[in-house]
Parts: sequence; C-alpha cells; structure tokens
Amino acid sequence: MTKTLVIAEKPSVAQDIVRALTPVAGKFEKHEDHFENDRYVVTSAVGHLVEIQAPEQFDVKRGKWSFAHLPVIPPYFDLKPVDKTKSRLNAVVKQAKRKDVTELINACDAGREGELIFRLIEQYAGGAKPLGKPVKRLWLQSMTPQAIREGFDALRSEQQMAGLASAARSRSEADWLVGINGTRAMTAFNSRDGGFFLTTVGRVQTPTLSLVVEREEKIRKFVSRDYWEIHATFGAEAGEYPAKWFDPKWKKGEDAEAKADRVWSAAEAQAIANAVRGKQATVTEESKPTTQASPLLFDLTSLQREANGKFGFSAKTTLALAQSLYERHKALTYPRTDSRALPEDYLPVAKQTFEMLADSGMRHLAPHALTALNNNYVRPSKRIFDNSKVSDHFAIIPTLQAPSGLSEAEQKLYDLVVRRFMAVFFPSAEYTVTTRISTVAPHSFKTEGKVLVKPGWLAIYGKEAADEVEGGKDGDKGQNLVPVKPGEMVNTLAADPKGLKTKPPARYSEATLLGAMESAGKQIDDDELREAMQEKGLGTPATRAAIIEGLLTEKYMLREGREIIPTAKAFQLMTLLRGLEVEELCRADLTGEWEYKLSQMEKGQLSREAFMAEIAAMTERMVKKAKEYDRDTIPGDYATLESPCPNCGGVVKENYRRFACVGKAGAEPCGFSFGKSPAGRTFETAEANTLLRDKKIGPLEGFRSKAGWPFTSEIVIKYDDEAHNYKLEFDFGDDKKGEESGEIVEFEDASLGACPICGSEVHEHGSNYVCSKAVPTTAQPTPSCTFKSGKIILQQPVEREQMTKLLETGKTDLLDKFVSMRTRRNFKAHLAWDKEAGKVNFEFAPSKFPPRPGAAAKTVAAKAGKTGAAAKKSPAKKAAAKAPRKAAAGKAPSAALAAVIGNEPVARPEAVKKMWEYIKTHNLQDPKDKRTIVADDKLRAVFGKDSAGMFELAGILGNHLGGEG
Repeated sequence: MTKTLVIAEKPSVAQDIVRALTPVAGKFEKHEDHFENDRYVVTSAVGHLVEIQAPEQFDVKRGKWSFAHLPVIPPYFDLKPVDKTKSRLNAVVKQAKRKDVTELINACDAGREGELIFRLIEQYAGGAKPLGKPVKRLWLQSMTPQAIREGFDALRSEQQMAGLASAARSRSEADWLVGINGTRAMTAFNSRDGGFFLTTVGRVQTPTLSLVVEREEKIRKFVSRDYWEIHATFGAEAGEYPAKWFDPKWKKGEDAEAKADRVWSAAEAQAIANAVRGKQATVTEESKPTTQASPLLFDLTSLQREANGKFGFSAKTTLALAQSLYERHKALTYPRTDSRALPEDYLPVAKQTFEMLADSGMRHLAPHALTALNNNYVRPSKRIFDNSKVSDHFAIIPTLQAPSGLSEAEQKLYDLVVRRFMAVFFPSAEYTVTTRISTVAPHSFKTEGKVLVKPGWLAIYGKEAADEVEGGKDGDKGQNLVPVKPGEMVNTLAADPKGLKTKPPARYSEATLLGAMESAGKQIDDDELREAMQEKGLGTPATRAAIIEGLLTEKYMLREGREIIPTAKAFQLMTLLRGLEVEELCRADLTGEWEYKLSQMEKGQLSREAFMAEIAAMTERMVKKAKEYDRDTIPGDYATLESPCPNCGGVVKENYRRFACVGKAGAEPCGFSFGKSPAGRTFETAEANTLLRDKKIGPLEGFRSKAGWPFTSEIVIKYDDEAHNYKLEFDFGDDKKGEESGEIVEFEDASLGACPICGSEVHEHGSNYVCSKAVPTTAQPTPSCTFKSGKIILQQPVEREQMTKLLETGKTDLLDKFVSMRTRRNFKAHLAWDKEAGKVNFEFAPSKFPPRPGAAAKTVAAKAGKTGAAAKKSPAKKAAAKAPRKAAAGKAPSAALAAVIGNEPVARPEAVKKMWEYIKTHNLQDPKDKRTIVADDKLRAVFGKDSAGMFELAGILGNHLGGEG
C-alpha cells in the first residue's frame, strides 16, 4: 500500500496536522521522528535543514579574503546540511526515500521561505538525480483543525507553485552572491594595509543601513534656526479662547521649514503682538462635519510598527509573539503576511469570529463584538474583503479559537489585533471641525476646534482614543470652543511672541525604520499609498525583523531607548561604498526594485534566468570597482578631533583609514597617526578624542583577532623611542611585569571587601581585582597572598559591585555575557569563590531540564587573571574518566512513590519512565498545557501539590528514591 509523506516546517505544526487528520484519516502511530497511519507519514524540519554553497571546484578555502579569487559566481549551487540539524535532515530524507512513499506534500509555512525549505530538502534527498516523486502544496492561513482539513481538500499543484519556487531560489542565490562577494571584496579592500577588518554587506541589510546613516547625516548637518509664533487670547461674551497668528497669503516654497504661522525675526513677532494687544477683533467662522475611518487591518509590518510605538516591542519580539499566537495558541492567523485585506468569501468567518469574541468572556472586548453583531456592522466592504489585495496570505486577524494561558506580552499583542479587527467593521468616527478666524486688521489669528460627535470605531479604544482627540491648546486642533454670536466683536486680551527653534528630523525607531523599509525609503504616511508601494519594499515582512537584528549584532547600529543610531563602522562602510561608486548596495529604491522583480517572478511574469543575470552583472561590477580603485583615500565627510596631537600639539584629522596629525598652522605634520579600526573595531569620534586626551581608553569590546575570534582590551598610546613618536597598542592588563620588577603599588580606590584567602583589603589593579598583599606595597614589599581575579572574564565585564558581592556573599549575581572559548557561544553563570581550589570559579544555575541519565556533572574553572584556561585534570580524575561506566544502581521507592510504580528498587530514569506510563494511562496531562501534570490522589502524595511540570519530575522522584536496592 502506498503512502503520502507530509513535510511540515516545525514539529509543532506536524503534531497539529496529525491531530487534524486523525478524525478523517485514522489514528496515527508515533515514531521517534515521524507519525504514521495507513495513508500518511507526517514528519517535519526544524526551519532550514539545508543551505546552498558553491560547488567544490568553485569554492575558495584559502585566500578567500583576497581579490585574486573574486568574484565567485558559480554556474550552479550545491547543497550542504546545516550542521546542528543534520540528524533531523537524515530522518526526513529517510522517509522521503521509502519505497512505499509515492507522493510528497509540502506543508512548510505558506510563503517564500517555506517553499525554499521544502525544495532544498527535496533536492538533497534526490542526490545526483531528482527524487522523482510528485509534489502537492498544503497552503495554510490558519492552524485550526478545520482550516488544516480544508487545506488538505484543496492542495495546490506543483505547477501552481513554480513561480514561488523560482523566486525563493533566486532570492537565496542572489543574497549569497551579493553577500559573499560584497563582504569578501570590502573586507579585502579594508584589510589591504594589514590586519583583518571584516566588513559585512548584504543585498538588503546594506541599503537598510544606508537609510539610517543618511538620516543621521541630516541630523548632524542640521543647523537650527530661531523662529517665533504669536499666541493670543481673545475674550467673547461667552468666555475666552486661544488663537495663533498666521499669514493667510502664505504659500509653500523651497524653504521646507517655512510655515504660515512662523515669523523669522523677534522684532517682527513683537511688533505684531504690540499691534493687536488690547484691540477689538472681528470673527468669521466655518463649521463642517468630517469623518475618520478606522485604520486598515494589520499586516506583519504595520503590527510590528504599532507594537513598537505602543509597547516598545522590537520587530523581532513582535514576530515571535505573533508566531506563538498563531502556532502554539491557534489564536491568530498566519502572521508573516504583507496583505491588509481578507478574501471576499471570508464574510461568514468574520461573523463567526465576532460571535466567538462576544461569547469569549473577555470583558474588555466582548461588549464591542456584541455591538457589532446587534447592529449588523459585519457587512461586505471592498476596503476589507478584496481578493486583488490578497496574495499568498491575508491580513492578521483572530481565529475562531478563544485563547487561554497567554503571557502578558502575548495578551497585549492579541488585544491589539482583535481591536483593529473589530474597528475596521465599525462606522467611521464623526467630528465637527470648526475653523475660527479672528482679525485685528491687518493681522489674522486662527483657532481650530474638533468635537467628537459620534465615536464610531473609536469606542473600541475608549479613553485612549479620546485622549488623542482632546487636549488641544494654543489654538491647535482639539479644544471645544466657546460660542461667538454672529457680528460680535471680541477683545484681544493677550498677545505674546513665543520663541522656538527648528528641529532636525527624528532618528529612526524600529517602527519608523520598518515603515521606511516597507516603502524602500520613500516617506509615505498614508496607509493606502504605502500599500501600493509594498511590492517595492526592502526585504519582506517575514525578514525585516531579522535584517534589523543582524545590523545590531554586527555593531553597525545601536539601540538607545527607542532610537536606532548608526555607529562609526556604519559611516565608514557608507563612505567606502559611495567612494567606490557601488550605489546598488546603498540605494534602498534599487533594492526595492529587485524585491519587486522577485514578486513578479512569483506571479510568473519574470524569468529566473533574467533576474539572476542581472544580479551576477551587479556582483561583477561591485568587485571590479573595489579591485581597481587606485587612489590613496576614499573621499568623504571627515571629522577633525578636538584633542591635539600628543607628539607635536598639532591638529589631528580623520581620513578613510586613519586619524592623522596634519601639523600646526604653517608647520609640517609630525607623522603621528593611528588606524581607525584596530583589530576590526572602528573608533567613534568621541572615543578617538578620549584616547588622544587620556592616552588610554577601555576596556572596549568588539575586537577580532586575525583568526576571527572576538576579544576585549584596553587601548593605550605610548611613546616609541625608536620611532621618536607615539603609537597605539593593545593593553591586556598583564601585571606580571610590574610584580616581577618589584615596582611598589599604591592603591587609590576604596577597598571592595575582605580577601577570601587572608582577610586583607581587595582593590582594583590594572585589569584585575587583587588582594593588597598579592602585589608589592610600601607596607609589604614581598607579596604573601595569591588572590587575583580578572575584571573581564571570557568577555564578561565584572563590575566593582559584583566583586564586592562575591567578597561579601561568596558569589556574584547570574552574569549572562560569558563567551565560551570552545563553542564561541554565550553562557550564563555566577562567579563564586571556590575555597577548595583557592580561586574564583564558575557556578552554573540549576538546569530547568533534568540531566541525561549517566551524564557527568561538569565544572569549569574561571582561572584568575587567565581567562578561558581549562582546569587541568588530576591523575585520579583521568583514571576515573577512563574507568568503565557502572550501570546506575536501583534505589528503593518511598511508600508514596511505590503506590504509583511498585516496590521494586529502580534507578531514577526507570522511575521516570514508569511514572509517565501511569500519567498517560490515567490521562493526567493538562489538556491546555501538556507539559503540566494534574495530580490525582496518588500523585498528590508524591508531588506534595496539585500539579507539577514535566521538567520537575526527575527532581521530585529523586527525593522519593531512598537507600540502595
């Protein structure tokens, strides 16, 4: 009997598919890496299992950072397994190659990335020749069981998916070509004068960075101008009202900062105020009704922007929350969408969603859902239901499943989506807008009042929306106006000029940067217009968060509060790309054009060959420009440092590669200079100033050795007797020379606490914390103590407060920025005083996961002063390591545990296994959260409480296993 293999993108989706198919296709049997019944085999990837690489004959291993081997444009791409998921790939391939599997269903996420994940697995499984098994596509917009079953009833053909598959491969290959060649070419260029300066570029990340840099350049070049507004208060019979002077003849010109209500001189502003103060004014007034429709439904980018503005969530956080609400809680539809409309046949589902919300018990949302149903608000509307605006996915809306057990952040995001979903069906908000002109000839003053007549959709947002409408002041929109009778003259009670300054453009926040990426840098605030620009945006809704995070990780940008600020490294990259005239990598609109071409390819309107030829030509041109550049420096907008040259007192200026002395006025330069990017870390201008002023700075993070390993160091400027000039050096704080020379140390800082070895005071000394008796001092020229601990251990700075805590309590707080020398991964640990070893060691927090049976506990020493050195094994330990491992001895269970698993002595793993058999047999897992076990009377005696988490079991059972069996 033949079977169909279903490949999902993640294990959780595979489980959802099995649950949905069981009622219609029969019970599935669970195996280690798949589920199976008579008709289907269901397995899953864990994201990308395979990635593209250059074939062996075109790949460059040695010398890849040199121009000699560039550009690398292979005629085709090979595949390689992603190292950390190789076992999962083998498991999926094994199922795909089964003789009885005659058809595949691609059930990866509906979109370009999901298509690519499946296609690469299928290609890898086939090896040299295609797998040759027909493929159908499961296209899911919602993860409810009914939606999954409907998806299986409407599988798409391979022909229908050909365009998306081409676009997915083209995007992947284009990113490889531009990323690999661009990064290697720019790194080769920046490393020409020695050292290694990794300079990463990307097809989407670099144009995104250019938006941030260009905005920062505008801010830096901005020259603020003084201007004045004239604010007046008028008195009518019914009371007072504010107004602001304006010029009714003003027209918009070339000066972007000019406005009808701005005056550019204090004298003119004062003259206007003096001319009208105390005089009578005539009043004309116009009132008209106006409406405001609710915003459109959310796509991913607009949801990320809103969540960033309202809650400060990063784009990455919002995507993770939305994905959890979709995948785990089944509460939202597919989030990685760029559509803000629903399919035209979705009206019945929308009504059912309102019925679910009205009946959900969510008190803050249910009344509004009931209002919509009672007033028949859920009706056809082209603004909401429009097939032409729905491509792969539709807008993000709540599903028919009311969620429970949401985290606070998930609840916030769910509420945001539900309110927006309801609001779009509600009537427009209605206002009366009154414009009042008070004239004291020849001067005019404007007052605008906006009164909310019918809240419409604003009722869903309550006080929050009302606050946005109200609160007008100083003649701006918003205030309720006192009435003025027809023909009534009013008195100018007060008139005063108000001095203000023009402001530079605001820095990007994640919300505004996402908006700029969506419109490829064109500033568009209107929702409907932005929608028309979306196909030419930077990246896709699903990738934009990762692009921003990548730029932050590479230290091209920093987050300060909600602002995103480019670093010196970013400015240097933009200077290089502009100087080399590689504008394709800088211009957001050009990359937006490529994204548009990919979307055309998805629709079958552009060939893959034409697009890839264009990408290859751009790659060759980019490498050629870098390789053939022959001038000494790159032209750019460079800084002059405030601090003078330490050698001759001259002026120090920046060029592309260095900060160099240009001499005093009329004098020759003295030759002093230092590189802007020692060991691949670029100095900020302020850091370079500090270094010149203090002749030292740091410790600074972010340096990389020639082998590519990150390190932290102080930087110093020292006089070099041979060169008769100053030069820059790394200072790793090795204090041994001072100790060996017997140089007397005088401590100037306050003591941090008592030495755990001898009780003397502990102080800062160079790059370490040391006992005052561990270095030569006036009181004790010969050191007698050995206590010393680094101020930076495996790249984790150890602050004074933490060392004080260690000395007082025996250990620091849990520190989270240690970097393993072996794996290069971050890890968390306490630093603790190890009395037995006589030094500071790592102490790891207890794992929330039970240890593997027989796994040995590992302890890693944080060697004082010498970070990252592994603790040596003693001969006894080495012998123990070589000895054959004993089987775990059985232990007698307690009376409470024996009532569940029997009286036989057992090892803990066997006890856990028997416990799970009992839990499964008695159906004791919480149906809402399978990781929670609800205790019956027997288990309550074991747990000592009404429920326990699955990861607690091993620990609990350990307490109930007594003496040896």
